[in-house]
Order: sequence, then C-alpha cells, then structure tokens
Amino acid sequence: MDALELLVNRRSASRLAAPAPAGEALQNIIQAGMRAPDHGTLQPWRFIVVENQGLERLSQLLEQRARQQNQEQKAIEKARQAPFRAPMIITVVARCEEHPKVPQWEQVVSAGCAVMAMQMAALAQGFNGIWRSGAWTEDQQVREAFGCRSQDVIVGFLYLGTPQLKASTTVLAPDTALFVSYF
Repeated sequence: MDALELLVNRRSASRLAAPAPAGEALQNIIQAGMRAPDHGTLQPWRFIVVENQGLERLSQLLEQRARQQNQEQKAIEKARQAPFRAPMIITVVARCEEHPKVPQWEQVVSAGCAVMAMQMAALAQGFNGIWRSGAWTEDQQVREAFGCRSQDVIVGFLYLGTPQLKASTTVLAPDTALFVSYF
C-alpha cells in the first residue's frame, strides 16, 4: 500500500482476530514506533506486548479493579472481556524524564506519535488495530502493573490483529477549510 494512501485513508478496525503480528511483522511495527519524532533523542516510550497468557493476566487485573471500584456487574464483565478484543495489545507508556529543553507534554506527544506509526505499520502489513485509552490508563494499579513511575503516562493500548470486517479503503475526507487557517 502506498504510504500517502495509507495515511489519508487511515481507519481503525474494531473487530480483530488471530493472527496477530509476529516475528518480522511485529518487529517492523516496533521499529516504526521507535522512529517517532523525538526531541532530545530521549526515546520516551516503552512498549509492553500483551498476548496469550498476558491477555488473561490483564483481564484478571481489570476485573479485579472493577470489583474493587464497586462497578456494576455489566461494567465488571466489560472490564474482564476488554483484553480479548484482539489477539495482541501493545501498551504504550510515555517514560518521561525531567529535561531542560523537552517538557513532559512533548515526551507524551512523542509516545503518541509512536502509537500512530505502529498502527500504520500494522496496516501496511495486512494487520490493523485500534488505539484505546480511557480510565484504565490512569488507574494506579494498572499503571503499576505496566511498570509506570509517577511521572510516566500510559498513552494507550494499541489492540492489534487481523481485521474481520473489510472496511472501505476510501474515507470521506472532511472539509479541511474548517480546520486550517494561515498565519
């Protein structure tokens, strides 16, 4: 797929199944993430691959946290099932450091760019994904499970797998005039 076509027609896929990227395909995805813009060459990202038994461990953690928060049974079940939406999840953590020229927000944005690059690399290889965030990115026990320090930020969970629905390869582009001005 042509790079420009890939970027201007990007779509997330919410129905993902096995196989997940593996071997060279997974390495390409991680390498794409490592090429994100990186002021100060801080490499402010960590990628935690969750698959197989890791999905079960994450499911147990989310279910436990939902119960501890006294959520309704429907929400507990949703938390338990969340990791199984795809055969692989890459949790992306912005590993932020104090730096005189690179503020924390820029390090978080850099990690966000890594997620985008990784999703595009997956799509270019015949896979797809969806970038999810939400309350679990800020939950203290979830953060601890992924090795976050107080200054770190879980940028999101990149669910990856093989798309089950054939989405249109052409996206209706919004009128850019609504979003662009010139200085």
